Amino acid sequence: MARIAGIDLPKNKRGVIGLTYIFGIGPSRAARILSEAGVHEDKKVNEWTDDEQNAIRNIINANFKVEGALRSEVQLNIKRLVDINSYRGVRHRSGLPVRGQRSKTNARTRKGKRKTIANKKMATK
Repeated sequence: MARIAGIDLPKNKRGVIGLTYIFGIGPSRAARILSEAGVHEDKKVNEWTDDEQNAIRNIINANFKVEGALRSEVQLNIKRLVDINSYRGVRHRSGLPVRGQRSKTNARTRKGKRKTIANKKMATK
């Protein structure tokens, strides 16, 4: 079992896929890390030797901000936007889409489950 950056990597997956389980490492970054460490991308995680694991761990610790440090940086960036009252900060605060998407329809992921409002009765003349 390979444990890198506090994450247990799945042992039966290819190395390039296994590394993406770490927050802050995507497919292209995982491929670059493995090529720097000299590990073949198709090699499964449970086939890595201790030296290969240490090389991968050292590359990640030296060059990339991952997991807790990256999550806290993202949260601080959002908090800064909210504090300076920017448009994006206001959208974050109110739980609406931040990047210009329409919100009349769609946007259910950000807005949450639909809240039905009782029908207004039509006024008779």
